[in-house]
Amino acid sequence: MNRSDLKLIQKLFRPRKAASHKGDHGHALLVAGSKGKTGAAVIAAKACLRAGCGLLTVNIPQEERMILQVAIPEAMLSMREEERGHKLYSAAGAGPAMGTGKEAAAFLKTIITGYHIPLVLDADALTILSTHTKLFEQVPAGTILTPHPKEFDRLFGDHEDDKARRKKSTEVAEEANIIIVLKGHRTFITNGRHSYLNTTGNSGLAKGGSGDALTGIITSFLAQGYAPLNAAVLAVYIHGLAADIALKDQSQESMLITDIIACIGKAFKRIGIKD
Repeated sequence: MNRSDLKLIQKLFRPRKAASHKGDHGHALLVAGSKGKTGAAVIAAKACLRAGCGLLTVNIPQEERMILQVAIPEAMLSMREEERGHKLYSAAGAGPAMGTGKEAAAFLKTIITGYHIPLVLDADALTILSTHTKLFEQVPAGTILTPHPKEFDRLFGDHEDDKARRKKSTEVAEEANIIIVLKGHRTFITNGRHSYLNTTGNSGLAKGGSGDALTGIITSFLAQGYAPLNAAVLAVYIHGLAADIALKDQSQESMLITDIIACIGKAFKRIGIKD
């Protein structure tokens, strides 16, 4: 198992070129939010843009559009009820509070079987997969799944501890040709052949919204053209490092995910400084 440390991250990270424009940094799609849970979409969107993608579209229910337009005017919107397409997008992240009903499941099936772009699946998307086993079998190669332990067990059966989950993650990732990000105190990332244990983060991340932000960051790196495994490793490290930096002004008890998102820029500066 490899350690995801600063030395590794500096090798993976690609600094922005001075002469680049927004079209050089990808167009991300986030499918997130539902009535009463639009905050998940706001959190994922802010984290996605802070992580550097050139353009972002957030797919939300039409009745929730004003929340997004006010909270994050930098993002474009598409309505959940409208006809969907994928040709504009470089990568997509789906799941944070998108719902688990029939319409959400049908949309997820469309994304998985028809979008043909790099994908991140989290939260409600994982819940849908846990009850639609045939759909799980259609998840494209290279897709990133980001379960916490309970979501992992819903997908793959009960496990005694994280050691057992890591072993199962490695087996499933290799068999299905996907990447699994098993979230926890030391998040574990694997594609079945190469595995990494993250070294950043603290218990301030143990709050609602943390996973939504991580989904946004991973989606952003995928949209920018990072290979899926590298995107996952880099995103998890940045996510945790931003939380560590946030401790300068907050405690682990008081920290909010918005505090962490505000520190993503400082995290980029930290990894950009080489010894």
